[in-house]
Amino acid sequence: MKIQVLGSGCPTCQSLHQLVQDVVVEQSSTAEVEYLSGADGVQKIIELGVMGSPVLVINDKVVATGVISKEKITQLINQAEK
Repeated sequence: MKIQVLGSGCPTCQSLHQLVQDVVVEQSSTAEVEYLSGADGVQKIIELGVMGSPVLVINDKVVATGVISKEKITQLINQAEK
C-alpha cells in the first residue's frame, strides 16, 4: 500500500504526516509513506484537483483533506488494506 501526505510544509501538514507514520507503526503495516511538501506537494495537490491542504492519498486515491483525527486515519488505512 502506498500512502502520500501532500502539503505546503506547514505545521498542519507535518502533523498529518507524523500521525500517519504513527498509525502505520502501531498497525505494523508494511505501507510506504511518502511526504510531498513545498512546491512538489502543492503541484501534486493541483494535479489532483483538490482545493485544500493537507491531503491524504492512499493507493493514488484522495481519501481526506484538512485536519483529521488519528482514529480516522486508522480507519482509512484499515479500509484500504482490505
